[in-house]
Amino acid sequence: MTQTCQLHRRIEQKLEDRRQNNLHRQVYAFAHQHGSLLDEQGQKYINFSSNDYLGLASEPRLVQAWQEGLSRYSAGSTASPLVTGYSKPHAELESALSDWLGFEQAILFSSGFAANQAVLFSLLEKNDVLIQDKLNHASLMEAGMLSDAKMLRFPHNDVERLNAMLAANHTSSARFVVTEGVFSMDGDLAPLTAIKSRCEQANAWLMVDDAHGVGVLGEEGRGSCDFAGIKPDILIVTFGKAFGMMGAAVLCSKAVHDYLTQFARHYVYSTAMPPAQAHALLHALNSLRTDSWRREKLAELSNAFHEELSGISGVIETMTPIKPVVIGDVVKMQTISASLRELGYWAGAIRPPTVPVNTARLRATLSVNHRVEQVRKFASSVRTLLEMEDV
Repeated sequence: MTQTCQLHRRIEQKLEDRRQNNLHRQVYAFAHQHGSLLDEQGQKYINFSSNDYLGLASEPRLVQAWQEGLSRYSAGSTASPLVTGYSKPHAELESALSDWLGFEQAILFSSGFAANQAVLFSLLEKNDVLIQDKLNHASLMEAGMLSDAKMLRFPHNDVERLNAMLAANHTSSARFVVTEGVFSMDGDLAPLTAIKSRCEQANAWLMVDDAHGVGVLGEEGRGSCDFAGIKPDILIVTFGKAFGMMGAAVLCSKAVHDYLTQFARHYVYSTAMPPAQAHALLHALNSLRTDSWRREKLAELSNAFHEELSGISGVIETMTPIKPVVIGDVVKMQTISASLRELGYWAGAIRPPTVPVNTARLRATLSVNHRVEQVRKFASSVRTLLEMEDV
């Protein structure tokens, strides 16, 4: 009973600490309507916090494809891939991804979080060194801390520091470098050409998590690596952003594919994604490749956003749909976020520990579902609120 009471007190104390520091998070229930949100009270907001960059989540052809998949293949896979959960739609999707991205094989996972952790937990051993960009996603950092390998972190996009770490650990049995292609909180790109060159010189493997780059950058939306003109040893693509759905895939060699099939516990012991979902994802991939107008419209929206906020401190100019406005103070950020909601806009209000202390920010994201005039009015509202706070 004493231990139970201690646990209860610990829970309450940690929650209260979050509230006192203005870091307490909340979950809201929404209905999604083509770029807008409806809350439970019927209030409508223009959605500037979605990762549905290409607008495929509400694409009628994709909805129809999923309905078609349900009719053909039923609701669930019913088993893990190595039992009876792997089916024709899974094989077709893996083949199409491999062909599109130029890898020998692809292997599907339920989420990007699972894919990242599966690779690091499976491949790395005690005498290996894992070197990660300091701003990598939480799934990568957690896997690195819990893996058997020694983990090092280099300052964000600092290629020279990465090179020094590779040199200092040249006697390790294996060196494994991991970076994101597009960083989710800053919207900036990794210097992949330089990182790949350093890895080749050091005989180290490179893995790129391209959750926010695939579909948006590169020829046919092939992502950050195609845009940079490099091919990593392992590429992670996720389906919860530009694809408009959910899930992920690891792109790799035949040998790594076979290895993950044998040893990746996230794959071996998880129920396979529904075949209807794989069927719909194949249709999403086809739209993503052929609908170049979607990427062209994102570029137009991006230009409009930055034109309206030109000269405003804290606005990070990016070529991706992720548009951070770094405010710093959490309370000030929350005040501006609340004011935007009163104006009918919903933008990401990001605070520590998701971002470093004193870098609380609005994380606005653009989508094909937006109109240019909507983006301009939103950006103008952000400018006005920032200027009012600075008075």
